[in-house]
Amino acid sequence: MTRARLPLWLRHAALLWLLVVACSREQAAHSDGNQRGGSAAPGVVIGDDLMVALAQAKNHHHKANVYIADGNTTEAIASVRQILALRFPANAPEADDVRHDARALLAKLLASQGKLEDAMAVIAEGLASATRESFFVANMYTVKGELHQARAELLSKDVARKTDADAERRAAIMAFDRSIEINTKLQQQLESQHR
Repeated sequence: MTRARLPLWLRHAALLWLLVVACSREQAAHSDGNQRGGSAAPGVVIGDDLMVALAQAKNHHHKANVYIADGNTTEAIASVRQILALRFPANAPEADDVRHDARALLAKLLASQGKLEDAMAVIAEGLASATRESFFVANMYTVKGELHQARAELLSKDVARKTDADAERRAAIMAFDRSIEINTKLQQQLESQHR
């Protein structure tokens, strides 16, 4: 599976967006006279522990990208697994987003090594843990579709496995459709907020 530039750029933009949102929420909390770690909005608490975890995730992600550029997929995988091992404050939605993004990248890296079953397990675990729809959940469905597509390509080489290959193609389409559905809902929500 080849890696396109746009998804890599998009991952960087999304992680940067998370960091900016967290910083702006913290600044809003300070400007409202709240103490550090106070609520920026009802139910949203931003503190040093979240900022440190986000910074750590960003650094591990950058490190993984350096390894990817060097062709060292094994070390890139290890760096992404470090993101999944980070401790975030309880109930921080940013933690879910960072982990889902890391799972999508980890699955792609595993798939690039031919470990499609391991990659699918990483995505299945991430989707099972998802508590809300987001761009990052939609992206996991996109990766799931890509994995089904890769399985179909492998199975199609064996004439006796044509039925299995067809099933994988249908599963790929279902995963892509689910990603489209989530992103469409999110887009509609954003548009309604701007009216």
